[in-house]
Amino acid sequence: MSAITLRELTKVYPNGVRALDALDLEIADGEFFALLGPSGCGKTTLLRTIAGLELASGGTVRIGERAVTNLPPGQRDVAMVFQDYALFPHMTVRDNIAYPLRIKKVGKAARQDKAAATADELGLSTLLERRPGQLSGGQQQRVALARAMACHPKVFLLDEPLSNLDARLRLEARTFLKRLQRELGVTTVFVTHDQAEALALADRIAVMEGGRIRQVGTPTEVFRRPANTFVAGFIGSTPMNLVPARVDGDALTLAGVRLPVPEDARGQLADGETVIYGVRPEYLDYSPEPVPDALTGQVVVVENLGSFSLVSLDVPAEDDTATSVQVVVPEGREPDPGDTGWVVPRPGRSLVYRDGELVGGPTAPPVPAPRTGVGAEA
Repeated sequence: MSAITLRELTKVYPNGVRALDALDLEIADGEFFALLGPSGCGKTTLLRTIAGLELASGGTVRIGERAVTNLPPGQRDVAMVFQDYALFPHMTVRDNIAYPLRIKKVGKAARQDKAAATADELGLSTLLERRPGQLSGGQQQRVALARAMACHPKVFLLDEPLSNLDARLRLEARTFLKRLQRELGVTTVFVTHDQAEALALADRIAVMEGGRIRQVGTPTEVFRRPANTFVAGFIGSTPMNLVPARVDGDALTLAGVRLPVPEDARGQLADGETVIYGVRPEYLDYSPEPVPDALTGQVVVVENLGSFSLVSLDVPAEDDTATSVQVVVPEGREPDPGDTGWVVPRPGRSLVYRDGELVGGPTAPPVPAPRTGVGAEA
């Protein structure tokens, strides 16, 4: 079993910076788990602490049944793929892949055979005698993965391995990486600041901010029901609309319009209190004509994103200020800047936040059961 369990994990640097703040986290055996957050949130520090490249200031790290908090990296049975791949430029692809086995004092013939077999699995057989400088970015990435695979670790730790690839190659590598992880069934922790990568690849995601975990959940849970306004504003190709509102009986008043209180928040709001009304641009419908119970505003920006456009409207608020609201409009139905538009939230797609936290928010989701079947450990 290669589940990862973190308890009260803390990392404080000598200058007083608290990079990890008493984190509790469980990653299931065979799970593809993403650590997601902005630069400086602590995700790479957390990955390096699991690997043993950073020493924890407090708390514990367990991999499977073993406590590894104080073990050096070589005794943790993990393999790490770095952002820059960290290939040895003077070694051939064959020797780069075989290097971890050389460190473990595996015989030369055995490690060469293993390197060749692993290279074949990743389509690198014709490149074994080349050096890293003769490879493309995608090929270097596969060599780094092959090197990690060669020693059959219990855990893969991936530190933004796709960030150096161009957009097209990144999409191809993303598909390849997900398929490979499914076939191997190895517990994988993947660090990224790219939410699209996290949503596409991960079984579950931990969204981090300031050394803390703000939400853990499946991509669907994190996207549809962000636990707080930080996650709501960070997750998604377009940030969630977060509009100040006032509770008015069984409705919310925002920008002069009364909208029903979302079902999950009913009975939990006090009349007259101020809250934040949240709805994603994808869950708003745009109309160029007046419609009932709609937010009305002037189109200020239209961003063409290919198959759809992102339209920004200035919606007048009750205090004579303007609130920006964004809505996704299908291709061919884009308004022009200066037009007046009406937007209506779709039923069941809006949320309410009080003091930054989701009202009727999700409870902590259960950790998935260990995987069984092809690729899973016995």
